[in-house]
Formats: sequence, C-alpha cells, structure tokens
Amino acid sequence: MQSLQNIGQTPYQKALSGKPRSSGSQSNPLDVVKFIAMALLDVLTFFVLLVPLTVNAIVELVRQAPKKNISGWTALVTGGANGLGRDICLQLAQAGCHIAVVDLDATGGEQTVADIRKHGVKAQFFKADVSSYEAVSAMKGEVNAKLGPVDILVNNAGVLPLMSLREGTPDDLKKVIEINLLSHLWTLRLFTNDMIERKRGHIVAIASIASYLPIERIIAYAASKYGVRGLMGSFASELHIEGVDEFVKTTTVYPSFIKTRAELMDVLKQFGIKHRVPILKSETVARATVNGILYNKMHVYLPKAVGPIVGIYE
Repeated sequence: MQSLQNIGQTPYQKALSGKPRSSGSQSNPLDVVKFIAMALLDVLTFFVLLVPLTVNAIVELVRQAPKKNISGWTALVTGGANGLGRDICLQLAQAGCHIAVVDLDATGGEQTVADIRKHGVKAQFFKADVSSYEAVSAMKGEVNAKLGPVDILVNNAGVLPLMSLREGTPDDLKKVIEINLLSHLWTLRLFTNDMIERKRGHIVAIASIASYLPIERIIAYAASKYGVRGLMGSFASELHIEGVDEFVKTTTVYPSFIKTRAELMDVLKQFGIKHRVPILKSETVARATVNGILYNKMHVYLPKAVGPIVGIYE
C-alpha cells in the first residue's frame, strides 16, 4: 500500500483501449498441434507435482506432533477466575505450569489460586482490567516480580452479551470490543518481545466458532471474535516472516457456546439459539486448549467436525 504522503503522486497510466490490431498472419496446423501438446504437458506436469504435495498433506493430517514438556513454565490466563479460564488454569497446573490468574473477580481468582496450588505449583492472583493498556502494563510488572517472565499467554477474558445492534448503549458495545479484542492487542504488545528474547513462548487466543458462523443477537461479540481470528492469523504470519515462529507458537481456539453460566443458557433457549448450536462443557474446551499448546496446534475447532467445513463460509 502507498503511504499517505505518496498518494496521488504517481502519474496515472491509462490502459490501452480498443481491440488489438490483427497482424494479418494465421496459425498453421503445426502451431495448433504444438500448442495442444504443450498444454497437455503442462497438465501432466501439474498432476505429477501434485502427487507429493497430496501425500505430504495427508501425512501431516495423520501424524501426531511430538508432545512438548511445559513443566516449570509460567502461564498467564486472563479471565482465569471462573468458567473456561479456571479450567484452563487447572489443566495447565496439572501439566506442571506455574499460573498467573488474571481477572477482576478477586474472590473467584483467589479460590482458583488455592485450587491450583494443590497441584504443587506456584500461583498468584492479579486483579486487572485487561481492556486497559495501562492496567495490563502494570500487571505485567507484578507478574514478573512474583512469578517471573511469562512463557504461555492465554487470552481468554471475554463477555457475551446477547443483544441486537440496536439494543444497549454505545458504551455497552464499546466495552465488548475492548474486552474481547483490544485486550489481545495489549497483551501481545507487552508480552511477545520477552518470549522472542528468551526464545520460548506460546500464545493462545480463545476466539469462537461465531468468527466463522455468526448468528443473530451476538453482533458485537461476533465482530470482536472475527477480529481475534484476523489478529491471530496476521500475528502468526508476522512471527513467521520474522523467523521466530520456531520458538514462539500460536494457537487459536474456536469453540461453540460453552455451558458455564445458567443465565446464558436460559437466554439462548429463550431466543431459540440453544438448540441450533452445540453446547460444550468448559472442561472439554480447556482440555483441547491445553492439548493445542502441548502439540503446537495452530487451530483448535470444537466440535472437531466443524474444522473441515468452516472454510466454506469464508
């Protein structure tokens, strides 16, 4: 793309118009035969080259990546006090990780910390509003002082208000974007460089299947999750181009609705949504998320069957 300073300064080159003039020469039968032969050769070459590519793709699908050891790593989980975030914390603790639980719910956060410590690892609760860059920056300093540098970042914090675009206040809509999307930008900006310098890290984003299959009454939420999907795709590409994706990995998780709040389930039922989408247990999503880290999976879809077909809706 052009910079703003250069826009309009390149002379416009008008394309040639009209039909091309005939040279007056006509193709002879030998030229036609040669053209057909070359075309057939190109097609044959394409299929010959396609064979090893297809075999390699099939092998990659069935081959299990080696499981990595994350015992002793420090993981930070936003929204870790309750629901999916809590279950991710506990499963990472079972894998031997020390855990920084980040949330605004101090009561739930301290209880999660107490349960994590039963697994023999270190854990601390950090109260922070992850939608604020300043709050995340201050929280990072506290985490580094108490637990050391972060090896695994799990951006899980999010809100799911079921409302139309025409409902709620502008501040309500803004808050959804700030918590669900901007928080990812702040944490990536603040934690990535440390991982690159230490040549060890894994960044996880909890997106949603709604970032492929949006439905009614979750407009702000769907927009934020589409943003997370785009952010992580671009971020992974950036890490690759910079040559650091060998030691800083990314995983984006796309779950369907998770059964964590009774009131959410009631609203989904009220609006006729509950029976149109799979409802998952948070333990199931947490287990798949941690497996995504252990096996360096770039994408995790839940239910798994959704993965091969979501590309249709691109």
